[in-house]
Amino acid sequence: MLYNADDRNVIIRVGKNHNVKEFRAHSNILRFRSAYFKSALSSKWIGKKNENGTIKFEKPNINPNIFEIILKYIYTGEVDLTVNSGEVNLELLISSDELLLEELFNYVQDYLIEKQITWVQQNFVLILKSVYKLINCKKLLGYCLGLICVHPLPFFFSNNFVSLDTEILHELLKRDDLQVEEITVWDSLIKWGIKKAGLKDKPQNEWTDKNREDLKNTMNGIVPLIRFTYINSKDFFDKIRPYKDIIPDNIYEDMMEFYLKNTLPKSMILTPRIGTNHIESTIVKPKLASAIIKYIEEKSKSRNYNNYNYMYQRSENNQNNHKYKFDLLYRSSRDYISSDNFKNNCYRQLPCLVLVSVHSSPKIFGGYSPIGVYFCNGSQWHYTCDSFIFSFENDGDIENMKISRVTCPNYALYEFYDCAFNFGGGSMTMDNDKNLHLNDQGYYQNFQVNASYAVKEVEAFRVVKQ
Repeated sequence: MLYNADDRNVIIRVGKNHNVKEFRAHSNILRFRSAYFKSALSSKWIGKKNENGTIKFEKPNINPNIFEIILKYIYTGEVDLTVNSGEVNLELLISSDELLLEELFNYVQDYLIEKQITWVQQNFVLILKSVYKLINCKKLLGYCLGLICVHPLPFFFSNNFVSLDTEILHELLKRDDLQVEEITVWDSLIKWGIKKAGLKDKPQNEWTDKNREDLKNTMNGIVPLIRFTYINSKDFFDKIRPYKDIIPDNIYEDMMEFYLKNTLPKSMILTPRIGTNHIESTIVKPKLASAIIKYIEEKSKSRNYNNYNYMYQRSENNQNNHKYKFDLLYRSSRDYISSDNFKNNCYRQLPCLVLVSVHSSPKIFGGYSPIGVYFCNGSQWHYTCDSFIFSFENDGDIENMKISRVTCPNYALYEFYDCAFNFGGGSMTMDNDKNLHLNDQGYYQNFQVNASYAVKEVEAFRVVKQ
């Protein structure tokens, strides 16, 4: 009936400019299969008829190739999304929403989320701009925003970031689970605002009062969403102060009081962006928690865990929605730094995460054990196949995280009287003299480190899956 029937009484002219095509169909089938056509083909809204009684419609906003897929679906109930690119399926999603084809819409939306993950990740800006105002696209919108919150840097550094609509940025920046440094948000927003205000090619020292006022108006709804209290004084002086004129007076005055008098602001958001999983740590910044959690959940032992890019790709393709709570058991600056105090606070607490900062280096070290780190059983080995030790180059760097999983589970942890903790019989251990020792004992994967540091701060947390 779709291709050969001679009683088709509807002509639908689709597309615009040089990409136009006419399709013929049966009004009864269109009405039965689509709520949109049921209304459009009613006597009240019906299009023009020619002398043969044929109804004519025009849909210039739909691509002819997309409408061909839709018309075939209307007649056959079948659609093959596997042959389509992500961009085609996104157009199909938008058009099926317009034509009120609920079954097709839901199928395409789920397919994009479940089967075309990589394309979605590479085209966040295009997707957000396309679906943000579509009420029925909340699932895809929420999925994209959730992924951005977990891994925001590729999005904020994207060349397409400056083309985002204000409403989308507002929706993203008001979220507490956006795991990004606040100064990164500011840097990206300044580039966005300059582009929107038409000042991209004009040096700042040549801006007129009108230019500054235009930029201020562009940024007006966005600036209050910046968590300025989480930007250090150096970045404030170097990166924010030069744009004083575009910041509302009350917010700028609050910032000055905060930096100069250490007074909490009254007109700004004070809560941090902590993400889904937050470690209330003085050693690491909040965004490192998710990187650690991904390794806690990763069960495979046969891969190269030193490659952060692999971890990033795997986490994108296999999102986990687990939430974790990190209960502070020990902090040396609070509980005094000693092996005995550490062991008393961490006795039989499991699972356990240990974080260590050291003097003379910005590096952060740590270890995780699902069975805890102290058992009061004398000098003996403890078995687990899921412990690991790790290091960060500094308190905010996740790209250069080095991870070493246990390769000899029988020698995962060693309990010894003069050590606060001991991963792998000396692979990573803290002694009674407040020193951290790192040695390649062969019990942890690719752990080729031999060094000792004076300990600056130690924290231990009980890890609780919610």
